[in-house]
Amino acid sequence: MKKFQFRLQTVLEMRKKVLEQKQLEMAKIVQELNNQIDYRDNLIATEEKARYTLENEYMVGEINIDQISNYKHYLAQLTLDIKKAEEKINNIKKIVKIKQAEVQEAYKQVKILEKLKEKQEKEFYTTVDKMFDKEIDDLAITRYESGR
Repeated sequence: MKKFQFRLQTVLEMRKKVLEQKQLEMAKIVQELNNQIDYRDNLIATEEKARYTLENEYMVGEINIDQISNYKHYLAQLTLDIKKAEEKINNIKKIVKIKQAEVQEAYKQVKILEKLKEKQEKEFYTTVDKMFDKEIDDLAITRYESGR
């Protein structure tokens, strides 16, 4: 019996490779997004800790003008870094949306060919089964006629 061969198998394999590549790109971007979110969260925690330390030293009364100035500059820099991190996060989120669309499109292209392959394979085996049934019927008719 003849085996089914999908004519577009190489195209299907290429599309699967493209899908895998898009998924890898997406994973790298999501990892970068997660790293940036962690970085921002660490900056926020550092800022909160610095503010808490400044308040405690102010309450105890062991702080001078130079320390206040240093904390002010430090907190301003942390705030600026947090804003930059937020901007970067927003930009990465936009890239993630674009990559998601690319992955979805690549997935659709693969699914279209897989469904076509399934349909053609089903038709192929249905045709083979019909031919096999016809051969059996022809053999049965031939034996019946030769037995008379």
